[in-house]
Amino acid sequence: METDAPVGMPPGPPPGPDASLARSAVAWLRDLALSVLIAIVVILFLYQPVKVEGTSMQPTLINQERIFINKFVYRFGLADIGRGDTVVFWFPGDPSKSYIKRIIGVPGDTVEIRAGMVFVNGKQLAEPYVIEDYRDSISMTARTIEADHYFVLGDHRNSSNDSRSWGTVPRSDIYGKAVFVYWPLDRLGLLH
Repeated sequence: METDAPVGMPPGPPPGPDASLARSAVAWLRDLALSVLIAIVVILFLYQPVKVEGTSMQPTLINQERIFINKFVYRFGLADIGRGDTVVFWFPGDPSKSYIKRIIGVPGDTVEIRAGMVFVNGKQLAEPYVIEDYRDSISMTARTIEADHYFVLGDHRNSSNDSRSWGTVPRSDIYGKAVFVYWPLDRLGLLH
């Protein structure tokens, strides 16, 4: 028996608008679920949005600024924590709080501060990120940074609670590197 239906087409009436709408809704929900899953993976393992609270990292970071931190780079050993990195860590005095500071001394370094000037291993550290108005005149006797610990300072030295007050940060407490400012828009860009 022959039919008038084209080859490859099932016999019967064409799908109605309800079937087409249902297929579109299912496809949209599938795409939404996949997008949410990808966002969760990115936030949990790669990048996390963080709000800066306080003035201790001015002028590099300002109060209420929104940034992304890279959680992947240190977790999987893709990069060493290096002097000059701006890192986010659990505050050693209260692990329920996060702080953001700049790495000044790495394990094995000897750090000394003379009238506000930082010396690492006997040489004055070039700090273009510290503007003169934000520098203080505090001194600190030389100390050698122990294994798996880091000496951190805020860029706004006369407004920063940092390693000068409470000591070094264990490697295990550092969970991200600040990489990108996304808000406010006039400060949008990579952090160096």
